[in-house]
Amino acid sequence: MCGRYSNTLSRGDLEEHFRTNIPTEVGTMRYNIAPTEDILTLVRGREGEPQARVVKWGLLPWWSKDRKGAAKMINARVESVESKPAFRELIATADGRALVLADGWYEWLRAEDPKAPRKPMRFTVDDGAPFAFAGLWTSAKIDGERIETATIITCSALGNPIAAPVHDRMPVVLADADVQHAWLNPALDGPAARSLCEPLTADRLSVAPANPRMNKAGLEDEGPDLLVAALDA
Repeated sequence: MCGRYSNTLSRGDLEEHFRTNIPTEVGTMRYNIAPTEDILTLVRGREGEPQARVVKWGLLPWWSKDRKGAAKMINARVESVESKPAFRELIATADGRALVLADGWYEWLRAEDPKAPRKPMRFTVDDGAPFAFAGLWTSAKIDGERIETATIITCSALGNPIAAPVHDRMPVVLADADVQHAWLNPALDGPAARSLCEPLTADRLSVAPANPRMNKAGLEDEGPDLLVAALDA
């Protein structure tokens, strides 16, 4: 799964890397992004070009009556993304697909001592380069308010010797520009889009201990210290 991630770059750096205008700082320079928070995505714009959009993390299908289910819909399993009602119409068209901008994600490693807390581990791609998760997004009208939300697609990590020892699932990473562009291409139907959702190869993936302080979501003082293990941990 993917339940916490980072997007530590500035708005300007993200604009340069993804070659698109990002008109807001929201979702940038974040070290501990948690479910139901605002996240920065790129979606297909009216003119067909990628457009920055801030949405809530945790998908609420269009028929949602309240926000209670958002935290349970932060991930969509690739194995069922074409069959589940909440996801199948979204992956079928470019208008329902999104690039979730990131530069790392966290999973937790169980300690040998069952009484000890789990250890956060941070995964990065290509030595820390920015990338995008394969995502889906939609909007729902709840209590008269239009709310836009997204989910991150996950796949099996069992064939990846870097990811599997920490968790058996991993997010689908779209690391290269051509694949990112393809994800938002209206020429791709659901099966073609799903075919892009392959596990990232181990040679592009790195993992290292993160600061246990980031175990707590909603930190008001999150910063670069969360990216590395504390010296006294």
